[in-house]
Amino acid sequence: MSTARHTVTITRGDQRIRVLIGGRVVAETDRPAVLHETGLPVRYYVPRGDVDMSLFEPTETHTFCPYKGTASYWTFLGEDGPVSDVAWAYPEPLPEAAGIADHLCFYDTHADIEVLTD
Repeated sequence: MSTARHTVTITRGDQRIRVLIGGRVVAETDRPAVLHETGLPVRYYVPRGDVDMSLFEPTETHTFCPYKGTASYWTFLGEDGPVSDVAWAYPEPLPEAAGIADHLCFYDTHADIEVLTD
């Protein structure tokens, strides 16, 4: 979706993405949804099936984006204590953002997101 000033583009990536929190691998995929949005860094959305969801619990946090829809958030349940709202997803994204349905994204301020090359 785009407006005169704002653009959101989602493509299917073939990069290998590994997400670590506190040194622990919590997600790994070679089929990310790659989201480019005006004014924001590239975001890699990981298919839910490639995330160890046993390490997370949903929170009450929700935010709204006029380009993607309503986001839900998850807290990481780590051995060193929880990391609140470290991941988010759009369970029912707007039609223009359908490519990120059933995918989670992680804040790079709380998680190490590695883009691996073979």
